[in-house]
Amino acid sequence: MRSWKQIVMSLLIASIVASCSGKGTQTQGQSSTPAASGGQVTGAGSSFVFPIMSKWTDEYMKTKPGTQINYQSIGSGAGIQQVTAGTVDFGATDGPMTDEQLKDSKIGAVLHVPVIMGASVVAYNLPGVTGELRLTPALLAGIYLGKVTHWNDPAIQKVNPGVALPNLAILVVHRADGSGTTYIWTDYLSKVSPEWKTKVGTNTAVSWPTGVGAKGNDGVAGNIRTSPGAIGYVEMTYADQNNIPYAGIQNAAGNFVRPSTDGVTAAAASAQIPDDFRYSLTNPSGPDAYPIAGTTWLLIPVNPSDKSRQKVVVDFANWILTAGQSFAPALHYAPLPPALVTRVQQSLAQLQ
Repeated sequence: MRSWKQIVMSLLIASIVASCSGKGTQTQGQSSTPAASGGQVTGAGSSFVFPIMSKWTDEYMKTKPGTQINYQSIGSGAGIQQVTAGTVDFGATDGPMTDEQLKDSKIGAVLHVPVIMGASVVAYNLPGVTGELRLTPALLAGIYLGKVTHWNDPAIQKVNPGVALPNLAILVVHRADGSGTTYIWTDYLSKVSPEWKTKVGTNTAVSWPTGVGAKGNDGVAGNIRTSPGAIGYVEMTYADQNNIPYAGIQNAAGNFVRPSTDGVTAAAASAQIPDDFRYSLTNPSGPDAYPIAGTTWLLIPVNPSDKSRQKVVVDFANWILTAGQSFAPALHYAPLPPALVTRVQQSLAQLQ
């Protein structure tokens, strides 16, 4: 069962999306239902993408009378489990499936379809502290390893001169569920901290050295918002719409970069993207790149049990890659680079 705080946060995000589109049609749930027949399809997974996914489904269904797309925001890990078990028509994840997960898929081959890019921000709750906090890779790893425990630590103060940091314990907040946002976060920490890579590693779910867990991006945002001293990672929309401040992060070039869609686009510029579209955007080399950026993929079975529903999913994916990209900036996501869109559409054409 979700707490009342998490429920309130879910309703708040839904109302925000509804205000953009004129109505809200999707639900935030604990589990998904089996895929329906005809023009009705079901997807499940990433909460990172939930705000824009709600907008996409609403706008797409306006163009396709009689088509119903139901998306359940249950976390990337659960989304991978649902789609590979054949329970839903498509999954959504912010961490690409592993070779082992692909091998063990009960429905056979799964196509990774990049659909949007976004920033995982380091949000915090520091009463009385105004202005933007700055944090380095070493500090982020130290905080999440449980080694930096108070906000007035000299190492934090050093990169924030002139800021009156309180003698307040740091409450680390992380995801309690299998999460693509966690994948982005731990992928980043593994690149900047050898100790993190050795002790914890990269995954959608890890054994956390310290902190408290919350379910979904909305749950983490709610916990930070109500807990003085808290720090946590969430997709940027959840922080912005809940008025939670977030830090500028020192990137690989040594520059402190505020999270933004431009910073995500700069991160994508140096990404090496293979033919299977499983790649990482974290800790890129560009001087303006935001270092904790990620991608959301739709996971589409190559050989589904119902080809008619796959046809709807593929059409929806193509719509996202074209008309759907225009909704990204207003909801704090970065559109895919045009060259990548072309490559992904060529891959989707193989399913048709």
